[in-house]
Amino acid sequence: MALTKTSFMRGMQCPKMLWLDKHKPSLKVIPPEIQARLDAGNDFGDLAMGMFGPYEEMTVYRPGTTIPDKKAMLANTQNAMERGVGVICEAAFSNYNNYCAVDILRKTETGYDFYEVKNSPAVSEQFIKDAGFQYYILTRCKVKIGKVFIVIHGPDEEKPFVPVDVTAQAKGYYNWINDHIWDLNRRQKEPDEIVIELGEQCLNPYECWYYGYCHGGELPPRKED
Repeated sequence: MALTKTSFMRGMQCPKMLWLDKHKPSLKVIPPEIQARLDAGNDFGDLAMGMFGPYEEMTVYRPGTTIPDKKAMLANTQNAMERGVGVICEAAFSNYNNYCAVDILRKTETGYDFYEVKNSPAVSEQFIKDAGFQYYILTRCKVKIGKVFIVIHGPDEEKPFVPVDVTAQAKGYYNWINDHIWDLNRRQKEPDEIVIELGEQCLNPYECWYYGYCHGGELPPRKED
């Protein structure tokens, strides 16, 4: 497999981060508070699957692991689309081995809309780029996409799922994705560790999990309560 949505976004933040993910993943350190947010996001995403009623989930794990079986998920997705399933969750697509699993793919009269779910009170540009990557893959897989939404966490816990239409912005990233995806594929496969000067990318837009490795054991700065 080449790049996923997550690896592409990490590579755009810092190519060295992408290289380390592939060649030295044991060096990563995920702070407990970050892991807690990731877990909460996964829980929110699981709940959001039912926001439109009945659905079929495509997730399959390799035997005895929690690693997605992408090949099986791709086959499941193709089968679900051929059967005309109205709402497909974790719908998997691959183009030249670049891969994404769409949180919610919803059938329309003319094609599909898709929904990227984020456990956040507001839409960020990173979220739109995430959706843009998925639009890029789906379009290259000849899936006709109408609208693109980011689902955020609203203030009402009784109805927490708030879809925000980001169609124009997400589709606008198509060329940007295409300009970078092939170079990142090449760079992650380089035999020697990529050398990148330390800088803003170490913490922005997200704290790098290899911060301590790259900074000689130094801990990243923490905000005071």
